[in-house]
Amino acid sequence: MDVAGSLPSVGYLGGTGPAGSALAARLASVGYPARIGSRSRERGEEVAAELRTKWANRNLDVTGGDNLFAASSDVIVLATPWDSAATTVTELSAQLRGKIVVTMANALVRVGKEFQPLIPPRGSIAAHVQAAIPESRVVAAFQHLPAVELGALDHDVDSDVLICSDDPEATKTVSDMVSRIAGCRPLNAGLLSNALAIEALTAVLLQLNVRYKTRVAPRFTGID
Repeated sequence: MDVAGSLPSVGYLGGTGPAGSALAARLASVGYPARIGSRSRERGEEVAAELRTKWANRNLDVTGGDNLFAASSDVIVLATPWDSAATTVTELSAQLRGKIVVTMANALVRVGKEFQPLIPPRGSIAAHVQAAIPESRVVAAFQHLPAVELGALDHDVDSDVLICSDDPEATKTVSDMVSRIAGCRPLNAGLLSNALAIEALTAVLLQLNVRYKTRVAPRFTGID
């Protein structure tokens, strides 16, 4: 990782959706090679090709394949829907052993006009994933970055990014990644147990988006 000035590759499990592909494009634009995975190798390759074409002027290092291909990367981002997150990492536990695995999903349901958070097993998706792959270093991050803004590479992203993990080195690695995204500030939000509150906050942010017809992202004052 980060040898001779190079940055670690980032693999995106289930990375063909809006959030995963947007983060892949954004991090690739600042030097992190992206390896987009999917249950289907063809789908992963298709989305990677779409990103390269869309941002042809940026020469993004983005390739695609299946989730096994993505899992060979240095750092892993788990971008699957929340209810398949633990299953996905369990199937790839051998490939993920010892690696940083970033969870960016939120367990939410829409009831009428309101978004409501769900409580997954072990309290949060991040904790549930950590229990499924105890030999990996799980980090909760990126849950609150709006996918549309994240994927618009011609604009900076104006947001703080809360990061939770029980592994200080993993927190630092992800913080370094966030700090390279123009407009983003990494904030160490403590241990992985705090991911419950952070994941649930997304329901509030989505409600604000609907009510005020915007795309909100959190900014915290009073921190130098």
